[in-house]
Amino acid sequence: MIDEILRATVALLVIVDPLGNIPIFVSLTEKMDKEVRAKTFKVAISIGFSLLFLFAVFGLEILALFNISIPSFRIAGGLLLLIIAVEILVRGGWHYKGSKPETTGAVPMGFPLLVGPGAITATIVNIHTYGLPITIISIILVSIVTWIVLRYIDLVYFFLGEVGCEVVARVMAILIAAIAIQFIVEGFLYYART
Repeated sequence: MIDEILRATVALLVIVDPLGNIPIFVSLTEKMDKEVRAKTFKVAISIGFSLLFLFAVFGLEILALFNISIPSFRIAGGLLLLIIAVEILVRGGWHYKGSKPETTGAVPMGFPLLVGPGAITATIVNIHTYGLPITIISIILVSIVTWIVLRYIDLVYFFLGEVGCEVVARVMAILIAAIAIQFIVEGFLYYART
């Protein structure tokens, strides 16, 4: 059971990728004071955990209710991720007009940066592979790891420095763009085959 928990957790953690999102999160919250930033991170983690939990329990039913297939979900999420990646590459960050930390914490931080189509799909796959209890445990563990990373984000930012964060953010933006394209291509390939 521990081996299954570990495998399910690692698979989900790699996709959620809180460490890789640090430069983007710093960019999103650079003009916030410490208290507002902490509140924004709490919202992001809460939204991410809630989405994963919701899709773990009701994922297939939710998609079926709205007659949405996983490929369509991947295409939509891929397009949103691609827009974010282009913003980061061109402007150096995601410039969101929302002024409230709840807004930025929910979108784009909670969804789709922490929890996007890939994480939701991984959660649904984990249910089929390991069962609901192990999937829920993996979601809790990933949320704890993400909270720890965001709790000490200033230390990581200090270690990387401003230039380092900008470089990492743009490299991550290219990776995000590649993931986005992959989501979109896989979605379209599915429809091309059917």
